Amino acid sequence: MRAERVFAYGAAAGLLGDLLLGDPRRGHPVAVFGLAAGAVERVLWRDHRGWGALHTAVCAGGAVALGAVAARAVRPSPAASVALTAAATWAVVGGTSLAREARAIGQALQAGDVEAARARLPHLCGRDPQALDADGIARAVVESVAENTSDAVVGALVWGAAAGVPGLLGFRAVNTLDAMVGHKSPRHRRYGWASARLDDVAGWPGARLTAALATVAGGNPRGAVRAWRADARRHPSPNAGCVEASFAGALGVRLGGTLSYGGRVEHRPVLNGGGRAVEVRDIDRAVRLSRRVSRLALGVCAAGRFLAAGLSSKGRRS
Repeated sequence: MRAERVFAYGAAAGLLGDLLLGDPRRGHPVAVFGLAAGAVERVLWRDHRGWGALHTAVCAGGAVALGAVAARAVRPSPAASVALTAAATWAVVGGTSLAREARAIGQALQAGDVEAARARLPHLCGRDPQALDADGIARAVVESVAENTSDAVVGALVWGAAAGVPGLLGFRAVNTLDAMVGHKSPRHRRYGWASARLDDVAGWPGARLTAALATVAGGNPRGAVRAWRADARRHPSPNAGCVEASFAGALGVRLGGTLSYGGRVEHRPVLNGGGRAVEVRDIDRAVRLSRRVSRLALGVCAAGRFLAAGLSSKGRRS
C-alpha cells in the first residue's frame, strides 16, 4: 500500500478513535513521554541554553527515532502500517479531551458555579484561575480552544502528512517539551529556550492552516480574514496570534487583553477589537468550530499527501 494511503486511512482511524475513546485516564503515551523528559531534565539541567538544547535534541530526537524504527518494522505489512499510523494519531491528538474540558467549564459557568469553573480551568490552560471572573474564564477557554486546535490536532496532522509516524510523534514531543520547559520561568528562561523556539518552528504550518480553515468553517470569512490580517502580528506568539485572531473574527468576539500566568500579569493586544465580549455560550460555539476545522484539516492533509506523491511520481517518470 502506498504511503499516502497509509496516512489517509491511519489518520482517519486515529481521529475516529480519539472521537470515540478520548484520552485514557492513566498511562497516556504523552504522559509517559513527559515522565521520561522530566527524568532527562533532572540529569541535564543547567541554567544554560546549550544544555537545554541538548535536552530538546535527546527528547524530541528520541521520539522521532522511535517512530522511524516502528514504521520501518511494520513497513512490509500494509495493515500493520495503517494500524501503527492510527495508534500514533490517536496518541498525539487531543481534540476530544479539549472539547470535553471546555464544555465542562462552560456547563459550570452556565450553572453559576464559578468556583467549579476555576477549579477545572488548569486542566485546559496555565492561567491563574483565581484572577478571573466568569467572563474572564469564558474568554480564556475560547482562546485555549483556538490555540489547542492547532497544537493538539491540526499541527500533528500536518507533520503526519509530511513525515508519517515520525512526524506525528516528533510534533507532539516538541509541543510537550514547550509546555514543560518552554515557559519563561526563572528555572527555564535559558534552559527552555531551544524547546520554545523549536515549537515555534514546528507549529508554524499547522497554525496557518488552522487559521485558514477557521475562516472557511466559521461562518464569517471576512471577519476572520480581517482580524487575522490586522491583529495576528501583534500577539507575542508567532503561531497563537493568527489562530486566536482568526477564531475571534470567525466567532465575532474580542479575544486577548490582560491575563495572568503563574502570578505574572501580561497585557496582550486585543484581537478583533470590533467584536463583542466573550459570553459563556461562545465556548460551545468555539468547540464546534474546532471540530469543523479538525475534520477539514484531515481532508486537506490527506489531499496534500496524495498531491505530493503524484507530483513526485510524475517527476520521476519525466
